[in-house]
Amino acid sequence: MVRCWWLAGLLVACAAAEPPLRWESRCRQQLRHLQDGARIAARLPPRLEGRWVSTGCEVRPGPEFLTRSYLFYANRLFKAYQFYYWDPSCRDPSYTLVIKGKLRLRQASWITRGATEADYHLHKVGIVFHSQKAMAEVASWINQTSGQGCDGFLPPGRTWAPGALHELLSAKTERDCTAALGFAMHELSLVRVEKHYQPLLRPGQSGSQLVEELYLGDIHTDWVERLHYRPTGYQRPLQSAVHHVHPCPACGIIYRADEHHPPILPAGAQLPMQLSGSWVSTHCEVRPAVLFLTRYFIFHGNNHTWEGYYYHYSDPLCKQPTFTIYASGHYSQGIPSSKVRGGTELAFKVTQARVMPMDQVTVTMLNSSEPGSCGLESSWSAGVEQDITATNGCLALGIKLPHTEYELFKTEQDTRDRSLLYIGERPTDGSSPDSPDKRPTSYQAPLVRCAGASEEFSSYVSLKYLGRKDANGKEALKPLPVAFLLFIALLFLRWD
Repeated sequence: MVRCWWLAGLLVACAAAEPPLRWESRCRQQLRHLQDGARIAARLPPRLEGRWVSTGCEVRPGPEFLTRSYLFYANRLFKAYQFYYWDPSCRDPSYTLVIKGKLRLRQASWITRGATEADYHLHKVGIVFHSQKAMAEVASWINQTSGQGCDGFLPPGRTWAPGALHELLSAKTERDCTAALGFAMHELSLVRVEKHYQPLLRPGQSGSQLVEELYLGDIHTDWVERLHYRPTGYQRPLQSAVHHVHPCPACGIIYRADEHHPPILPAGAQLPMQLSGSWVSTHCEVRPAVLFLTRYFIFHGNNHTWEGYYYHYSDPLCKQPTFTIYASGHYSQGIPSSKVRGGTELAFKVTQARVMPMDQVTVTMLNSSEPGSCGLESSWSAGVEQDITATNGCLALGIKLPHTEYELFKTEQDTRDRSLLYIGERPTDGSSPDSPDKRPTSYQAPLVRCAGASEEFSSYVSLKYLGRKDANGKEALKPLPVAFLLFIALLFLRWD
């Protein structure tokens, strides 16, 4: 017997009533996690008082490796530490910036939904070097590229003094020597705080604990542009030093650190690059230019083919779908990156794509596109997928086929022993890394592995029905919100 489900006259999914569908438990758990957006609280304006810390080593475009510790006071003053390193494990400190200033929250952002705009004013920025090498290198940058007010910032050959604080910026003297470091605090101009509850992981414990995350504005991927860029997306969030995820070995280390004692993070295991399997977003992601999305990838290592699903939304909780893109193609054998230690360079070729509009605004846009530039002319309708391979992509959505992208990947294992996949950060200007010189030097939010290479799904699973147990204790079907119906229905396509 086959049972089918319909939505607004559209066939959403079909599956055999008996036996129940087989699908891998970790993917199911992660998909449920993505449905937890309703339990995420984001207050406007946010409350920032307290200390916020990195949960691990961060990678910024360049690349730059750093950890952060920001303290906000009730009187709007703040003190921020940025600890920079030579290595991607944040174990070999280079220098520390000590940043003091004042922050004033303004109105809700008209551009990035869910964010609050803010104004900041820097009072002082100081730098502490952690080696003679770091001192010589930074002094060289400043002496060569800064204005007259920074001439002779540090005389050549000056001996490094451990713990000495050197002034880079002072509002009183109007001195600013930070440009040579690519330093700006424009990240403070866009702020969002999210609260959610994490289940207790220790054996024998039940319940949950509060987790607070501070999202600050993204850093432009172009070094020249970052000094005056006003963010519309976010970088990796900081977490409250009191209410953070557990376990978090880095949190306490960074919390206790200062400019004289930079945090040295625990050594992590080096994982080989093994893409085979299925990977899914850990939360609703935000991109510059006001994009909210979740991602789902399948990599077939036996023939180096890949499939990707990009689910776009109009809200920061990913509950209001706008359109979905499916893409597939081949990828190259990876080689270690010479520019970003710990990363792997690959080339991805996109040869096929499909688009499904999910709201009327997107339908109208696609139907108004130039004839022959995006599927069949004036044929788009909500909830109906269309192949755009024959029209060499979709000009209205910026998709070109065939297309090659030069990527940066890395895999890690988190403190919960989950495998994470980091894919290169997209260029802030909305372009594509379609040449080797545009290859990313930093990463997007991680995906989590939810199925191994040998695990497949046999058919669609309807998003309307998921996870309820029947009277016999077996997993039955239960209704879920309509906004997600086509989301998981697409996720569980059968593949070979």
